[in-house]
Amino acid sequence: MKQQANLIRAGQVIEHDGRRWTVLKQQIITPGKGGAFIQVEMRDLKTGNKTNERWRTADSVERLMTEDREYLYSYTDGDSLVLMDPESFEQLIISVDLLGDQAPFLQDNMTINLHLVEGDPVGVDLPPQVTLEVVEADPVVKGQTASSSYKPAKLSNGVKTMVPPFIEAGERIVVRTEDATYVERAKN
Repeated sequence: MKQQANLIRAGQVIEHDGRRWTVLKQQIITPGKGGAFIQVEMRDLKTGNKTNERWRTADSVERLMTEDREYLYSYTDGDSLVLMDPESFEQLIISVDLLGDQAPFLQDNMTINLHLVEGDPVGVDLPPQVTLEVVEADPVVKGQTASSSYKPAKLSNGVKTMVPPFIEAGERIVVRTEDATYVERAKN
């Protein structure tokens, strides 16, 4: 299906130069002189190579339709993730590279959304938020303004993030899987 280049979004699968690409990032750039263009970072589905491409916003690109299916994460085996179809209980093995920066947020028995193009896995969506424990948190520095000051903390999955000064080591917090930012204290 053809679509205008300015409608490209992260997570979509497009066909370009005879190959299939998954879109990682996109940014519309409006220079001071001339027309706007879209800068797209994308990964080749077969080789895993990344590239950047530019299109004018009026150009058209071929978007491939994806089928979304829910799977349960079972375990990691080296560089592969083993997923289970909750209806048929069949196992599916995919590359951990499909997760990209979100891989540390994968938790046992987590329900994930797998994007398929003609039966081939091309992308994974984790739940938007996960609850994790803070294992290290810097002490509060006296005299900082309480409203906008954040301090570094390390989570139980090894990811570092910034948390408000009242969060201490041992507390459980809710974190966005997209960019590892603090949302709130866990309620349970």
